Amino acid sequence: MDVAGTFEGAKYDSLLFDLDDTLYPLSSGINLACRKKIEEFMLEYLHIDETEVPTMCLELYKEYGTTMAGLKVLGYEFDNDEFHEYVHGSLPYENLKPDPLLRNLLVSTPQRKIIFTNSDKAHVVRALKKLGLEDCFEGVICFETLNPSNNPISKSSVLCKPSVEAIEAAMKIANLDPKRTIFFDDSIRNIASGKEAGLHTVIVGRLELVPGADYALGSIHNMKEALPELWEPEAKEQLEQLLAVETAVLA
Repeated sequence: MDVAGTFEGAKYDSLLFDLDDTLYPLSSGINLACRKKIEEFMLEYLHIDETEVPTMCLELYKEYGTTMAGLKVLGYEFDNDEFHEYVHGSLPYENLKPDPLLRNLLVSTPQRKIIFTNSDKAHVVRALKKLGLEDCFEGVICFETLNPSNNPISKSSVLCKPSVEAIEAAMKIANLDPKRTIFFDDSIRNIASGKEAGLHTVIVGRLELVPGADYALGSIHNMKEALPELWEPEAKEQLEQLLAVETAVLA
């Protein structure tokens, strides 16, 4: 079984999902293509030395959560929307296919379901549409949500995962109770921060637990076998309805 960990019978009313490499696998190639586009942007628009770009791109990502956030900290000036359009505008979205199994899992759970990603809204819309999941979520918390264009600070800094501040801001925006929310993400750092913020946590794409993770799923498709309690309220309601019908017939 591609799962690990244990929950202690808590009750959950909300599910918070990362998007990239969580709702679809790393093998899709979207991640690699995105990194290449970021490197191109650094070279062509910010005129950073070609020999420094690959290492700098990776180091900034590791230190600040996204390369974009790191570039802002270093003082590079560029338009956020132009950056996102350049990086995400020509990704190989054709690699993402409809996922009826995941769709059935999502629509069958009674909890609120919300996307929480560092990506911009346009990327979220494109990806979810390709996956056939565009109507499976109550809302989306994305780059624009945490970094509104009317906020002067957004021009020189970026609020994003794995910052605990970003996760707490997302919970406040979505009105989430961390004690009743499960957070799914593929990033070890994001999971650790989610746990620090008080969330129940699930690392996706790994078979072993990592620091801060309550559960490990080899794939998001393993949700039901790992967390059957998410479906129990629905099963209980269906049983009660069935019993009610049988009682009415007997009467």
